[in-house]
Amino acid sequence: MKGACILYPCYFNANLMRRQGRKVSLSKAIKNPALIDIGNALKKAGVKFRIEQKHHPAHWAQREGCIVAEWDKSKMELLKRVSSKLEIRT
Repeated sequence: MKGACILYPCYFNANLMRRQGRKVSLSKAIKNPALIDIGNALKKAGVKFRIEQKHHPAHWAQREGCIVAEWDKSKMELLKRVSSKLEIRT
């Protein structure tokens, strides 16, 4: 995939501190995000993606998987766009 960007659920997890892997601000993060939440946010943002069963090296035991998104701009810009589209599951 050209211009690929890897996203892990821990990037958006409000239960984690920045040093534990959260990359978005706490106000934009959600508790216990799943790949489906991130996938839905990417669909709303109009970004193509695929889900893989690879895991974040620091959180390998949690087996969360990852999403590989088609993105040519900065990763932080994608993180902000996805976090603005994330919704809290009820």
